[in-house]
Amino acid sequence: MTTPSPLDRLRAVVAVLRGPEGCPWDRRQTASTLRDALVEEAHEVVDAIAQGDAQAERDELGDLLFLVVMLSRIAEERGAFTLDDVAQAASDKMVRRHPHVFGDAEEPPDWHALKAAERPGPRSVIDRVGDGLAPLQRAVSLGDAASTVGFDWPDVTGVRRKVDEELAELDAAVVSGAADAVEEELGDVLFSLAMLSRHLGTPAHHALAGACRKFSRRFRAMEAAVGATGGTLAGSSSDALESAWSRAKEVVG
Repeated sequence: MTTPSPLDRLRAVVAVLRGPEGCPWDRRQTASTLRDALVEEAHEVVDAIAQGDAQAERDELGDLLFLVVMLSRIAEERGAFTLDDVAQAASDKMVRRHPHVFGDAEEPPDWHALKAAERPGPRSVIDRVGDGLAPLQRAVSLGDAASTVGFDWPDVTGVRRKVDEELAELDAAVVSGAADAVEEELGDVLFSLAMLSRHLGTPAHHALAGACRKFSRRFRAMEAAVGATGGTLAGSSSDALESAWSRAKEVVG
């Protein structure tokens, strides 16, 4: 008897989970209910890569692959497509977009032009930026797309001035007390910072992820230090918290 490949085994596991005797939770899932999980798992893969943890990367890729198989199974149940169709489409697309590898072209093609050709009809240059991207990454991608037709700052100086301009407008909105204006101006500040990241050559989502890890590291160290003295963060004064935070920065960086 032939042993099934790991991928075939996973496909069989998902089929059982979705079957009549399967897991009630898995059977209830739809493509819509799994959208947030898909984004979350993708971010966890990115985080594992950033940490350089090969085992975590393998596990998180497994979780992501499980969702791909699950979503493909759900689509198969409604007669839309199968996992094999997904794999076939991916292979066909990569071969088509790499004629310099799989065909007779001597030079790599314009990737964006190839993608545009696959979607006939009038289109905006920013249509290639997916709506499903995380907002920060979408902002950067929108800036990249707009820059292809020259709509961009010539250098980082102009972007840096734009950040100051947007911060001033946010300050004015805060003074006005208008919640809608504050939200709009805060969004403009975040967007301008995303544009700054492009010009600095530092991916905004990577920088923010690093800041989150740093904050988490310092906060846990602060919790541990205060707890070691029998205290709690909730029971500490503002001055004590500031002092504990400063010490945590010195200890864990």
